[in-house]
Amino acid sequence: MATTSKAKKKTVRIASGRKRVRQDVKLNAANTALRSKFRTVVKNVQKAVGTGDKAKAAEMFKEAQRVIDSVADKGIFHKNKAARHKSRLSAKIKALGATA
Repeated sequence: MATTSKAKKKTVRIASGRKRVRQDVKLNAANTALRSKFRTVVKNVQKAVGTGDKAKAAEMFKEAQRVIDSVADKGIFHKNKAARHKSRLSAKIKALGATA
């Protein structure tokens, strides 16, 4: 099913095009790794909030902010998306403190 929906990629003949393909492979790998790290830190904060440990959640959030901002600065996600994630995580941590 997946093979029929994708068209076969043609090999590039021009040298600059071949170089671009090589660069794209590296960039794609780097972006995938950063996107994965982004998802991991967000999940870590959500897990800490789920357990009810505000101190651990706040510590995880501090690390998550750094990663989220880094990903946004590199252009992998829009800055508004990064701000939205940080805002929602922060709100969950604050709500955790209000209920405790």
